[in-house]
Amino acid sequence: MEYHAEIEKSEGWWIGWLVDLPGVNAQERTQEELLESLKIGAEDMLDLKGIHDPKVEIVVPPDSHGHQTKRPNSSAAAQVIEQLKEASKD
Repeated sequence: MEYHAEIEKSEGWWIGWLVDLPGVNAQERTQEELLESLKIGAEDMLDLKGIHDPKVEIVVPPDSHGHQTKRPNSSAAAQVIEQLKEASKD
């Protein structure tokens, strides 16, 4: 499933967060390391809630570099978010 990331470079660090999975964020020295950390964070967040997604893919919109934009959630990501909300009520 695709998860949309917002990323930017600030003072020698790449920082980013997932729009589709609030609470997943990372900071790394390279963009490649950042995207890998965000992927691991997404997998960990989903696993914590009992959701297994073997195809986590981090997508960076072309306009993400330094510009925060809201993207509509894909229907699959929206379902995961709903599952996370429901699981957090327990």
